Amino acid sequence: MTDEIRIEPIREDHVEGFREALDIVARERKYLIFLEAPPFEAMLAFVRDNIAAGHPHMVAVSGSRVVGWCDIRRAARDAQAHCGTLGMGIIPGYRDGGLGRRLITAALDAARAAGLHRIELNAHADNLRAIALYEKVGFEHEGVARDAVRIDGFYIDSVNMAMIFG
Repeated sequence: MTDEIRIEPIREDHVEGFREALDIVARERKYLIFLEAPPFEAMLAFVRDNIAAGHPHMVAVSGSRVVGWCDIRRAARDAQAHCGTLGMGIIPGYRDGGLGRRLITAALDAARAAGLHRIELNAHADNLRAIALYEKVGFEHEGVARDAVRIDGFYIDSVNMAMIFG
């Protein structure tokens, strides 16, 4: 199934589909710190900024539908401009087939090409599938932020991971 899915840099015409995919994953209330997608205008501004600044931002497209994304935002301050923060998600029905690895690999390749040196991320400690993917592509554990996320009255630890390009 993942062979039919294209991985490509995000474009403005992907924004509506990107927002829909983010909203689907966010409303699952177990993988993201978003509990629903931001308004369309905010998503459009985010995507336009990513494109203009050269932040790696890949989408997985099946037919004309965005089914996943992986973005890496470069830190804003000069002293940390070598660092980027990774965020990603895949909608149900497209998980567990290698798509996550394809998405993250494309984004990491773009981050290397953009001159980033360190990529960091936070994953909910109970999201073992995501943590396993991050480990497979070379992320290392750096710590745990206890009770860092609160959803529906329950606290979740956040696993801090990072990768340094050699």
